[in-house]
Amino acid sequence: MVLSDINPWLLLPLVFLCWVLVLSMLKKVVFAIVHKIASRTENQIDDLLLEALDFPVQLIVYASGLMVVNHLLPSNVGANVMQYLLYGFKIVAVVAGVLFVDKFMQGLIRLYAQKVDILRTSGGIAQGFMRAVVLGLGGLILLDTFGVSITPIIASLGIGSLAVALALQPTLENFFSGIQLVTDKPVKVGQYIRLESGEEGQVLKIGWRSTWIWMPANNTVVIPNKLLVNSRVTNYCYPDPEVAVSVAVGVGYGADLEQVERVTLAVAGEVQKEVEGGVSGFQPVLRFATLGEWSVTCNVVLRAKDMPASAVVRHEFIKRLMRRYGQEGITVPLPTRIVMQGK
Repeated sequence: MVLSDINPWLLLPLVFLCWVLVLSMLKKVVFAIVHKIASRTENQIDDLLLEALDFPVQLIVYASGLMVVNHLLPSNVGANVMQYLLYGFKIVAVVAGVLFVDKFMQGLIRLYAQKVDILRTSGGIAQGFMRAVVLGLGGLILLDTFGVSITPIIASLGIGSLAVALALQPTLENFFSGIQLVTDKPVKVGQYIRLESGEEGQVLKIGWRSTWIWMPANNTVVIPNKLLVNSRVTNYCYPDPEVAVSVAVGVGYGADLEQVERVTLAVAGEVQKEVEGGVSGFQPVLRFATLGEWSVTCNVVLRAKDMPASAVVRHEFIKRLMRRYGQEGITVPLPTRIVMQGK
């Protein structure tokens, strides 16, 4: 008996099964080798790529089996069967491509959600938006595969998108401003900033539409991303979170300035080493600045680990300095006025 004597409706399923089994085993071996190579790299994108390719490649194996069967069909088989098999291959190929892109993009979003602030807080929205885009494009490709003209659909989508964009213009402005904040990174979650309007605090969250700032008074300011991008922002954590703490001190004209300098720097040094939030390795600086109406003014510069700690450092320095001045007999004069009365 030769193969030509076997009923094709029995032979072709056997060919399909053998083809799928051989390619599936080959795919399993190749993936195992590539997995070993990918496990040695620190980059996780190759692992995501392999994970996303697993099921779509298996679908392609089944689709290729359909094409092999299509080529082996006898000539007396109706053209409709061949056409259906060809359509089946195209549908499976498109579905496999859509599944691969969808799973890979979802994995990328989950991976970078640990590194990008806006994805950490709004990763679900990003995943939903990306999935809608991928499925929408896949649906258009399927319609084009079946011979359905997608030009009117694309034109309708363009007009509809324009109308939606005009209606949601403020929201889209904040959305793209949020993307600008993520890419340009003028501020990050956890940093202490001051806005041009005067508010200052720690950045709690950078979302798609707004940024949340926690104020020292234990309240939260929600700022649209557009306003944050277009305003002048002071970032106290860039390039380093350490900040200078400047304190103006006035002493009487009768004071020994050498003693004032020595005592003040000694107190400042103690504060830097002993107060939590002070930078212990920093050497405080004192500079006499002005001869005022009733005092000699000097500026003392200390350093705190961050902006919130600067208030504690300033508080402890002033408290210790006044106590030490009292012990050393250094006076801090009060403003006085002499009123002369004429006869």
